[in-house]
Amino acid sequence: MAHHVTLIPGDGTGPEVTDAMRRIVEATGVSFKWDVQEAGADVIDKYGTPLPEAVLDSIRANKVGIKGPITTPVGTGFRSVNVAIRKALDLYANLRAVKSSKGVQRRYEDIDLIVVREGTAGLYAGIEHD
Repeated sequence: MAHHVTLIPGDGTGPEVTDAMRRIVEATGVSFKWDVQEAGADVIDKYGTPLPEAVLDSIRANKVGIKGPITTPVGTGFRSVNVAIRKALDLYANLRAVKSSKGVQRRYEDIDLIVVREGTAGLYAGIEHD
């Protein structure tokens, strides 16, 4: 059975990066069905927004989304697509695993941590301050 995944190539280097990611992931032999969605500065003329509602609908339906880099238009009044996705889907935390690697010189041994970073307030809220 294929895993359904929303794929947002993004813009700039995004399509190149996500294409490489697809080849790597598909080389595992796991079956994926990609629901490719458009978002970013390049789609504003087409949809009137850098984040069409269809993108969010796809992520909600698939429960998984992979996104390439996306440009935030400067001075246009549009919020960062990254922030808009986090807000719309209530993705308030970013989890980062930190683990020691064998064979790598390090100051501390046997590190095994999960760092929880807030992702919707403060600097990540996408709100400009004077």
